[in-house]
Amino acid sequence: MLRSSVPPDNFTFPFVLKAGARLQAAVDGVHALTEKLGLGSDLYVQNALVSAYGSSRSVESAGKLFDEMPQRDLVSWSSMISCKANNGFPYEALTLFQQMQMTERTRPDEVTMLSVILAVSTIVELELGRWVETYMHRTGLALTVPLGTALVDMYSRCGSVEESMRVFDAMPERNVLTWTTLINGLAVHGLGKEALRAFDEMKSSGVRPDPITFNAVLVACSHSGLVDEGWKVFESIGTEHRMEITLEHYGCMVDMMGRAGLLQQACNFVEKMPIRPNSVIWRILLGACANHSDVKLAEQVKERIREIDPHHDGDYVLLSNVYGGLGRWTEKSRVRNSMQELRISKRVGYSLISVDREIHRFVSGDNSHPSWGKIWNILSSVIERLKAEGYSPRTSNALHDVEEEEKESSLSFHSEKLAVAFALLSFKDSRTVRIMKNLRICRDCHSFMKHVSGTFGREIIIRDRNRFHHFRRGSCSCRDYW
Repeated sequence: MLRSSVPPDNFTFPFVLKAGARLQAAVDGVHALTEKLGLGSDLYVQNALVSAYGSSRSVESAGKLFDEMPQRDLVSWSSMISCKANNGFPYEALTLFQQMQMTERTRPDEVTMLSVILAVSTIVELELGRWVETYMHRTGLALTVPLGTALVDMYSRCGSVEESMRVFDAMPERNVLTWTTLINGLAVHGLGKEALRAFDEMKSSGVRPDPITFNAVLVACSHSGLVDEGWKVFESIGTEHRMEITLEHYGCMVDMMGRAGLLQQACNFVEKMPIRPNSVIWRILLGACANHSDVKLAEQVKERIREIDPHHDGDYVLLSNVYGGLGRWTEKSRVRNSMQELRISKRVGYSLISVDREIHRFVSGDNSHPSWGKIWNILSSVIERLKAEGYSPRTSNALHDVEEEEKESSLSFHSEKLAVAFALLSFKDSRTVRIMKNLRICRDCHSFMKHVSGTFGREIIIRDRNRFHHFRRGSCSCRDYW
């Protein structure tokens, strides 16, 4: 077009930017060209640039352009809010939404609210999510398929599967993504039978499942120990639904068998896969070996992973944990030394909790929190009270060749315990304690949370790397199967 001497106008550039939105260099080049042609201050062009910078993860460039805009409309605000929400700045996205309400007369539309819901989902703020839904009703926004699906996902991520189902039931129309989102939410909350029931209802309603739907259903079977049901679903992918079985589906099956302790069956399954298993498939099996303390198979699997992806920290940590759990400290030390030689560092575990709209981050053993002294005191007193009522620290989870007393001390300051202690310190009422953890919860902390929920009458919801755990009256929704 340029070589043909046809001058582009303000309607040309939005399409050009959409085409090159994921390439920052392309966006920068087009931005420079708009300035050269005198279109740099055009609202349509600026909106397209903000959106394109967001898609190319150039958040700073998008923010600078947005701040310099002489005028803004709904698209301007929506694009900037989306840029923040999709690039890991949820709080900034919500602050922009608040500013938009104060400075603009224009009401937000569906596009705006989808970004706002995403931001709420990211920070796991249930009360704020409820406010967002109320705001939508108050401003007359219809419960469309995209908005309803986003709310179903948001409530699930915030730990309220009941409200997720309420929104789903209220939706006048649903598509395959809506059903899949519901099924996946039920799956990660340990409601496997309910997820299978939803899957049957989906098919009865005439909505055809897609490959991602089957991922969600198989995850539901895996988390709930429904092995026979999982096999039926897996086999139906090819026979009944005529779909190609993907690597993700095979991974779900390995996970399902591994959680159920069917380790040799899972290993045989991987060996016979028609698709070449990648490191993720083998890593799932290694995790199952670690969970069931099968050191012989774990060593074999670790060797298979080493051939494909030798520098992943999780593999070394899992094998090290197997040795530590069995008291084989020499082998454990050897694995740790290998990590040091290869300069592989272990991922730091942390827990997040929101108190008064502020996120507090806890790391195991870290005493940098401003309220550390009070947290330590309350956690120590809680542990002593729980011990008097039957709690016994599972020192095998400490995984150190030290005395039992030292192991108990190490376990006492795991990040989720610090977060719970901070919640007991901060919340004077009986509100639900909601914690997000980046790694899998250990068995000792799982036992600890059950005792806290029973002794102190507090509901605790922990979202770890794999699923949700709802602790109520001394028991967990996972029924100790995870």
